[in-house]
Amino acid sequence: MDAVDRETFDRLVDDGLERVPQGLLDMLDNVVIVTEDEHPDEPDLLGLYEGIPLTERDFYAGVLPDRISIYRLPLCAMCETQEELVEEVAITVVHEIAHHFGIDDDRLHEWGWA
Repeated sequence: MDAVDRETFDRLVDDGLERVPQGLLDMLDNVVIVTEDEHPDEPDLLGLYEGIPLTERDFYAGVLPDRISIYRLPLCAMCETQEELVEEVAITVVHEIAHHFGIDDDRLHEWGWA
């Protein structure tokens, strides 16, 4: 499908966040979620978590926020319909938030969040 505009994509990411239980959202600590067109080095990447997962934090003060990036162009390129895009954006949002909580890809795949 053709890429949706940035404003529409931002709304889809917001919708994806609404699918995350409020209790988990409340536990996000020092993290920012951004949307970008694509990763500069890996243009097929759907999302990326950069930071220190909660499970690995010891002394944690004075650091920049962790960053979750959701990439518009590769997500749009992999989807054939608007409905499929809505679902893939939500999956990507949940997937990257899970990394903030220290959940790795293998565990996510076991739970069906591929």
